[in-house]
Amino acid sequence: MGGNGINTQTLRAHVAVSRSAWIAAIAIPLMLVAPAVWNGYPLLQWDTGGYLARWYEGYLVPSRSTVFGVFLHFGEDSAFWINLGIQALATLWILQLTLRALGMAQPLRLLAISLVLVLATALPWLVSMLLTDIFAGLAVLSFFIVVVHGKQTSTIEQCLLIAFTAFAAATHSATLAVLLGLCAIGWTVRPFLRGRIAIAGLVQGSLTIAAGAAMLLAANFALSGQVAWTPGGYGVAFGRMLQDGIVGQYLREHCSQEKLKLCPYRDRLPVTADQFLWGNSMFNTLGRFKGLNDEMGFIVLRSLAEYPAWQAEAALAATAQQLVHVATGEGTNEWIGHTYGIIERYIPAQIKPMRAANQQRWRLDYTAINRLHVPVALVSMLLAVIVFGKGLRRRPFDDLTLLAGTVTFALLGNAFVCAVISGPHDRYGARMAWVATFVVLIAAVRHFPGEDALDEASIAP
Repeated sequence: MGGNGINTQTLRAHVAVSRSAWIAAIAIPLMLVAPAVWNGYPLLQWDTGGYLARWYEGYLVPSRSTVFGVFLHFGEDSAFWINLGIQALATLWILQLTLRALGMAQPLRLLAISLVLVLATALPWLVSMLLTDIFAGLAVLSFFIVVVHGKQTSTIEQCLLIAFTAFAAATHSATLAVLLGLCAIGWTVRPFLRGRIAIAGLVQGSLTIAAGAAMLLAANFALSGQVAWTPGGYGVAFGRMLQDGIVGQYLREHCSQEKLKLCPYRDRLPVTADQFLWGNSMFNTLGRFKGLNDEMGFIVLRSLAEYPAWQAEAALAATAQQLVHVATGEGTNEWIGHTYGIIERYIPAQIKPMRAANQQRWRLDYTAINRLHVPVALVSMLLAVIVFGKGLRRRPFDDLTLLAGTVTFALLGNAFVCAVISGPHDRYGARMAWVATFVVLIAAVRHFPGEDALDEASIAP
């Protein structure tokens, strides 16, 4: 009788856990795409059109990954809902794997943490948008699992993680740069961590980044016939230097000796990089990237050599500014004519549902949302650093300390790369800040007195 009672209780526990897992597996993706469901169409951003056009135009343009362009083309016939489904399922998968790696894989715990992320961070808005930003944060978590917890995953999971991380790296050069920085830090600190980071993990991480670079080069060649990196590095860096006043100073000092296309405009340059690159400026008159790329590269390199202190000061100031630019929704609640034009030109079947969406009817307003999202993001980033700092005092480091450290360096790397190259923007901060909130929630659950409450609830008869 006693044995039958134990078996019955065990069976009930398994049934309850299975039920909870199914609830989480269904509820979390639905919550993650809720903004798009409300909108009636995937959310669009100014940059979306540039990615969509890559499949059709057959040439490379600055800062628009052909890998992500192919990904979007794959989902066109479904009005891009397939893309959002993949993004939602990938998010669920990476969140679940991270919790499992830290010994916190209970379904109700995953559901509770996901609910907080959905309500208090930019995560569902990133998942619901046709943009590379969702893959920036997910890449940091997947890279962490590949490097630190590869042995805790099956062979199939390892292969999928490597493929996903390589894809995420290939969707945006800034994401690849952040992962490259994390890998470099991993190799540097490994001798001091007493085996907490295995050489095999770092090798896998390094090869994953290389695979991402190869994937981008292959896609560029397939669509354009060129074995070349995605262009635009000099252009966006030039825009940031223009905004800091460095370009104007260089032109004033050198136009008497050098014949540059921008010299006639040196006293009426736009105030911001966005106005210069994407507004109605002399950049258009002089042929945009095709006509000015060589000159912009020349000025960028010469300015770095001639004003090193100014450049360093501007870089530090921009990085500090980027760390506090974390508002949700930048570039989605305004007129995005370029993306509309690309859809109308190449995907006319999408015109009607796109125009019927709430976003295109000017019903999208992030004011109230950001009253919550911005303070949560800022506090989360600070608390993630504190979690990392407290963990540094313990020996050996636990998994949470390694995760908090990974996220801390990713936040700093993301801020530095994006701010120095392109200038501070809210979307660059928002796409990474939710990962800090995830770390804080994990830390809170671990230290909460009733940590096992969810476990007991999940197996209650």
